[in-house]
Amino acid sequence: MKDENKTLVVIGGGAAGFFCAVNAARLNSNLKIIIIEKNNKLLSKVKVSGGGRCNVTHSCFDIVELSKKYPRGEQVLKKAFHWFNAKNTVDWYSERGVELKTEADGRIFPVSNSSQTIIDCLMQEANKYQVEILLSSDVASIKKENDLFEIVFQNLSKKITANYVCVACGGFPKPSQFDWLISLGHTIQNPVPSLFTFNIPNNNITKLMGLSVEKAIIKIVGSKLQSQAPLLITHWGLSGPAVLKLSSLAARELAEKNYEFEVLVNWLPKFNEQNFKEEIMMLRQQFASQKIHSKNAFGLPNRLWEYFLNAAEINENMRWADLPVKQQNQLVKNITAQSFLVKGKTTFKEEFVTCGGIKLNEVDVNTMQSKKISNLFFAGEVLDIDGITGGFNFQNAWTTGWIAAKAITKNLQENS
Repeated sequence: MKDENKTLVVIGGGAAGFFCAVNAARLNSNLKIIIIEKNNKLLSKVKVSGGGRCNVTHSCFDIVELSKKYPRGEQVLKKAFHWFNAKNTVDWYSERGVELKTEADGRIFPVSNSSQTIIDCLMQEANKYQVEILLSSDVASIKKENDLFEIVFQNLSKKITANYVCVACGGFPKPSQFDWLISLGHTIQNPVPSLFTFNIPNNNITKLMGLSVEKAIIKIVGSKLQSQAPLLITHWGLSGPAVLKLSSLAARELAEKNYEFEVLVNWLPKFNEQNFKEEIMMLRQQFASQKIHSKNAFGLPNRLWEYFLNAAEINENMRWADLPVKQQNQLVKNITAQSFLVKGKTTFKEEFVTCGGIKLNEVDVNTMQSKKISNLFFAGEVLDIDGITGGFNFQNAWTTGWIAAKAITKNLQENS
């Protein structure tokens, strides 16, 4: 029989909230735990992430290297990962019968290739430990009096009291949506989008939508920020891991630019302008009599090679021996340092993350407890922590959720 006087309310039915709830329930069977979710679905981001496969974490098992994957939160997570990291995540799911696999790029997925496997595991844990769940329950405010929290709902007349509260509601796109947390005395780092794609209106390259290269370098002009990873051309511009990573690294800078900026793309990272020019000179001698259009010597997708040749005004009958210097230089520049003017962004819905949230200096990294209000905890994206794409944002959810659960049950044990 659970002690009705000791209750943990977890606000948010996503990855961080569930991980906090089920681990706290496992660690203390006498604690009554309630998950409150404002929507009518649980674990919705888990469901759609990784194209419906759920990128659980990443095979970056070195704590220092793992923490570097977070443009916001690196120093905090460097400490937090000593408590629970990517290896702990793999072990946790494996112990519950979930087989995981590591793909070539380091991302870790369930062997089933279905996010439902992760959802089922978390739901089974919640059922096993009798975690109560309230759906369609939007929290309006939290107040604390006499060591008890009072949670008031937007759409329900009833109130809930709790000894412990863990806020794991995810990120919000608008600062005003944090008002109920600001009223508790916490400070918010204003939210801006992270993990988005670059819009390049009226550019001919968008005619190649769906085409991708395995590795490219993309740089933001006027900054030192760059990313190297697969790059995808879409009907609105540029996407893929290279762009998503760069958008994360530069989230605040690009928001300040109102998402209007210039990027340079090197489609063949093993070359720069100088040594690629030398490579072209060798090709001119080696394939002098062959037509340039029919000799794609760099492993680029054929449609992309044709695009570069047309952009350099190299006609389909021109031979390598006849390539004028002007067109040669234009081809070199297009392939190793092609300029694009970005105007706007498009949300990459499956991976959408908010940069911003509860300021990290107001939270104890070893417990995830508020430094302002005792027995108030935070986990997941509501904190000013976000990572690049590749399973890192889920790892933040598992880590902070686990730390909060451990601290809550320890506190309960010490005060019982």
